[in-house]
Amino acid sequence: MAELIDVCPVDELGPGALRTVEWEDLEIMVVNCGGELLAMEDRCSHDNGQLAEGTIDPARCTVECPRHGALFDLRTGTPLTLPAYVPVESFPVVVADGMVRVEVE
Repeated sequence: MAELIDVCPVDELGPGALRTVEWEDLEIMVVNCGGELLAMEDRCSHDNGQLAEGTIDPARCTVECPRHGALFDLRTGTPLTLPAYVPVESFPVVVADGMVRVEVE
């Protein structure tokens, strides 16, 4: 059964903003990409670097790993460039009662 994790009030996650949350042993990054709230694992599948420390491109909704430059699609977690080739998990985001929440299982 899915569980909703509170991230932050929606007014604290404006365009271009990023937040991270932990659930069990997983770190999740939540990004406001041009008004679209997106969540995925905060982990590069190439070497486990923290993607939240990388460069976000809000026009393309991508994040570049700060270690070796792998580019990931924030919508799907799919790597778009090498050296990463394995996707990371993405998560649905909902806004309810003014709170941004991530759906995890």
